[in-house]
Amino acid sequence: MNEHWERKRQRSDGISNDRIDEWYDLARRNGALGGKLIGAGGGGFLMFYAEDQRALRRAMGQAGLHEVRFRFDFEGTKLIAES
Repeated sequence: MNEHWERKRQRSDGISNDRIDEWYDLARRNGALGGKLIGAGGGGFLMFYAEDQRALRRAMGQAGLHEVRFRFDFEGTKLIAES
């Protein structure tokens, strides 16, 4: 993930900004092995993969960032019928 992030940032100056870079570096110093910027138009999320999740959560929380937990769905697309 980190290698992908670094290569993506090299492609364009508009991929990131100083604030995002600061948060990304903070995450890397506190247990994140890599991360990804997801979402669009300035309203996205930073998603990290970390072995030491406690340290990452603590550091990001102290920086004023909020965790949004998620999980993967391995069942695929479903049609939900309306009643």
